Amino acid sequence: MDCKVLNVQIENLKKEIEILKNRELQHRQCQEEIKELRNFINGIKLFMLRLSQGNVPFQLLIEHLGHKISHDELRKLYDTITNQPQHLSRRSLAIIYNLYGIDNKTIREFLYISRNAVKRYIYKFNESGVESLLDTHHNTKNVLDDPKIKEMLISILHTPPREFGYNRTSWTLKLLSKALDNQGCYVTKNNVSKIIKKAGYRFWKAKEVLTSNDPKYREKLAEITKILSNLKSSERFFSIDEFGPFAVKKRGGRSLVHRDEYPTVPQFQPNKGSLIVTAALELSSNQITHFYSNRKNSDEIIKMLHILIKKYSDCETIYLSWDHASWHSSKVLFSEITEVNSDIYRVALKTPIVRLAPLPSMSQFLNVIESVFSGMAKSIIQNSNYDSIDQAKEAIDRYFRERNEYYKKHPKRAGNKIWGDELVEPGFKEGQNCKNKKWR
Repeated sequence: MDCKVLNVQIENLKKEIEILKNRELQHRQCQEEIKELRNFINGIKLFMLRLSQGNVPFQLLIEHLGHKISHDELRKLYDTITNQPQHLSRRSLAIIYNLYGIDNKTIREFLYISRNAVKRYIYKFNESGVESLLDTHHNTKNVLDDPKIKEMLISILHTPPREFGYNRTSWTLKLLSKALDNQGCYVTKNNVSKIIKKAGYRFWKAKEVLTSNDPKYREKLAEITKILSNLKSSERFFSIDEFGPFAVKKRGGRSLVHRDEYPTVPQFQPNKGSLIVTAALELSSNQITHFYSNRKNSDEIIKMLHILIKKYSDCETIYLSWDHASWHSSKVLFSEITEVNSDIYRVALKTPIVRLAPLPSMSQFLNVIESVFSGMAKSIIQNSNYDSIDQAKEAIDRYFRERNEYYKKHPKRAGNKIWGDELVEPGFKEGQNCKNKKWR
């Protein structure tokens, strides 16, 4: 064998031996570091154990934590560890461990409590101090039944998350809880879920029904609220929309039947025709004005416009509010409104000024007349089997006629009538859903 080749092999072996020695040295150093880390962790756990047993002097806690917490609060936490039941001592221990800088995972594993419990204890202590932390007199029922919290939550749910500074397209329970907290109302994520469920909402409907995507949502909402709060006796505010088209046929629904009777609805039925009801609800007097349309377009809205300015000719101003459908914002409609607002037209026909107060886009839940439509559908359309379009029209006409007569005699809403089945009270509020999910 050539001497040069042999020397090269020897040099390579020396290098490999050097690499192996370095690896062995690194391994030993790593083992020593691991051993030191384990000793450190064991020391922390030993300290946590001694503290939980009351074997750490209070003076030592003052030396370590006196710059983070007052002596009185630290004394209350320390006394709770040994003198109070376990569910309170764990709260105190969690806070003291946290003040020492121990991570939440170690705390929950040592105390055998959930991750959310640790976060909740720390949050309560940081927000309200020791008294709130150790106060166990909670009344969850009040939170779930508080109408103000419910209205605030539904109001937030209707608003796009970006309006609150969240870069999200839809809400989550965590974000809703955080948004409530930022408004000074702390509600846990679980209670947020219960309130939403109790209100009849489901998250899988949020993208279509519950959240508006209008960038000017707040401005439009504030404008409508301002109009309604300052509405004069000589002014009227109308919520306008169309119901349908819906087929006149035998329809299903909930009904009282004998236990041996099973109501059915045929899948294929003879065509009796279909209906579209165009209606306007005047909010201050709760009166409905309606007629039947062949289709949904600007011509039908213009027809409603002329009916209202003629019917309410004794008023100074009428406000028209509707959703963001294309036929509600057409050039033809705007041109007609400009014409009826002209001085020549108003003087000749003695008509009021027409103002528009459109709802934000994708916010049918704020259209108050949807609540009236839901009550009508539940009362005279579900379980119906009208013989013809005329018979269906007669039932609808009677429904609105009786409703109008009732509200003329009783301005305040009352039950025990067919219109008592409306989805929500017919009034404009941000925190309610007027739209019935069964009728699109």
